[in-house]
Order: sequence, then C-alpha cells, then structure tokens
Amino acid sequence: MNSKFITLLGILILLRTNIFAGTIRIATYNVETYLDQPTESRHFAKSEAAKAKICELIHNINPDVIAFEEMGTTNALLELQGRLKSKGHDFPFWEHVQGYDTNIHIAILSQLPIIARQPHTNENFLLDGRRFRVSRGFAEVEIRAATNFTFTLIAAHLKSRRPIAQADESELRLQEAKILRGIVDEKFARNPDAKLVVLGDFNDVKNSASTKAVVGRGKFKLTDTRPAERNGDNSPSENPQHEPRTVTWTHYYGLEDTYSRIDFIFLSPALTRHWVKDETYIPTISNWGSGSDHRLITAAFSID
Repeated sequence: MNSKFITLLGILILLRTNIFAGTIRIATYNVETYLDQPTESRHFAKSEAAKAKICELIHNINPDVIAFEEMGTTNALLELQGRLKSKGHDFPFWEHVQGYDTNIHIAILSQLPIIARQPHTNENFLLDGRRFRVSRGFAEVEIRAATNFTFTLIAAHLKSRRPIAQADESELRLQEAKILRGIVDEKFARNPDAKLVVLGDFNDVKNSASTKAVVGRGKFKLTDTRPAERNGDNSPSENPQHEPRTVTWTHYYGLEDTYSRIDFIFLSPALTRHWVKDETYIPTISNWGSGSDHRLITAAFSID
C-alpha cells in the first residue's frame, strides 16, 4: 500500500476520534434494556425506533469511548456496533461483562485500543447473614489514548431502587458501592497517580450513602464532573454551599413522575488535571425518551 495513503488514512482516523485536536471524549449511557430478543423476565426486545434514537444521540456527540448499562447479550452489543459503523463511527474495540443478572449487562465500545481487561463478575458480600452477589458486576478496561497517555475506565450499574423481598435495596446498593470503592482503592494503592474514570448508573443521588461511598474522601476523593445541559445557564448558585442551578437530571422515573441525577462520571485526582470542563455536558435532542429512560452524559479530556 502506498505510504502517502497510509499517512493520510492515519490522519483521518485521528481527526475522527478527536485525538488530532488533543482531546478525547468519554460517555456513559443506560440504554434501558437493549435486548435483541426477549428474556424470561424482560419480555420485549428493543424497538427499531428506540435503537435509531440511541444511535442518533451517539452519532451527535461522537465519543471515543462509551460505556453502556442495561445492554443485552454480546449479539445485541455487536448489533449496535454495526449500526454505529454504518453511520461512520467505527468502534473496533469492545468489552461485555455479565454478572449475576443474566438479562442485562455492562458493555463498552471504544475507538481507542483496549490494552488490558479485568472484568469483575463474581464479587459478593454478606448482609444480615445472607450472601449476595453484585448483580451486574463491574467492567474494568485500560485504554491507550496516545503513546504516552493511558487511563483505566471502570463502569458500574448498581442495584436499582426497586424493593425486593430478600433485603433492603438501599443496603444492597451500599454494599455494592463499597466493593466498587475497594476496587478503586486497590488502584490507588498500586499507583497514587492512576488516571481513573469511574462511571455508569449508580441508581441513587449525589448525597446518598452509596454514591458517597464510591466518591470516597480525603486525598483520593473522586471528582464529580456533573454534566449539565448546554441551555445558556451560567449563573452561580444563590447558596454558595450548593452547585449552580443548571439542568443535570439524567433519569426519568415514570412510576413517580420524577427526574433525578443518578448517572455519574467520576475522576481520580490525576485524571481531573486533564478534564475539559467546557466539553462536559448532557446532550439534548428531541424525543430523547424514545431511546431510554436515562440520558447520555459525556466528558472530555486533554491528552496533550
């Protein structure tokens, strides 16, 4: 193959993935039961209209790496990968993690090379004398964004707020959160300057015990990127102890007709230094809810 053609092809790939501009974009999206076929407990496959809306949203932000919650089988992930490729977004690298829940899973699509994988699929804990497993497990991958820039991405989908007979849902979620934080702390123990992004659907708000457990405290407290709509809001909060009153909700709960922020992108101190705040946001498109009851959130990072 002609060397000039190879060089041009490389430049085009860099332009497409934002690396040429010195930034990368990471996203997370709960795609609400993205099944290619029904299961015993989830009786409907994802509709064509819902799949199209999800692809439209991903196409609009053009992420380099995107994590999914509530993904179906590997076949469902690869089907989405193919849809995105037909729109000009090639994600040749992927990860699919199946935990105790056999219906919905955590998955990752990446335009950047995944150079290491450490799925967490069998974590368990004792609660009131009974042993439970982390329902969806955790996906952990190391990604190379540039020759001298790698980072670790850990994706999570904690226990939902729906009550179950076996135990209190908030206690189950807290225990899962503590296990996740333990994984994070192991990374810091090996490398205090680890570049970590911990993201996904945490199924509770910022001030909840489970979310606080993931964030941690002290030297290795994670940074909450707090993506918001780009609707022109830029004034500070009236209360200096509160965040600005920007629109940050990520989930609509139909039973209660409520909106809340339960999806997060958290960063380690070392990665926070590369965080591009102005390119961190919640994209808005019409009829977003036909794709999922969650909204996609995204953050950008400088890799110069």
